[in-house]
Amino acid sequence: MDFEISIHELNARLQNGDQLFLLDVREPHELENGMIKGAVSIPMGEVTDRLGEIDRSQEVIVICRTGGRSGRVTEFLAQSGFPRVKNMTGGMNAWATEVDQSMQVY
Repeated sequence: MDFEISIHELNARLQNGDQLFLLDVREPHELENGMIKGAVSIPMGEVTDRLGEIDRSQEVIVICRTGGRSGRVTEFLAQSGFPRVKNMTGGMNAWATEVDQSMQVY
C-alpha cells in the first residue's frame, strides 16, 4: 500500500471536493505560518491520546512541516488500524512554496 500523497495530488483532490480528514501534527506555534483549510490540529505528541478524534471512516492525510513527523504518525496510524492513511510529502513548506504562496516557509 502506498502511504504517501504529493502536495499537488492533495490540492487537486481538495479542489475536486474529496472528503478527507486532514491531520496537522505540527506544534501550536507552527500553525501561525498557516494551515490548510479544514485541517484538524493534533500535535504529534498528543496523537496517541487523541485517536478518538480522528475519523477512521475518511481517508486521513497527515501533515507536518517537511514530512518527517507526519511520516512517523502515518506509520503509527496504519499500525493502529486506520484503513486509509497517507503522509503529505514535502509538508507545509512544500505546500507554501508550490501551492499557496500566501503561507510562510519556515
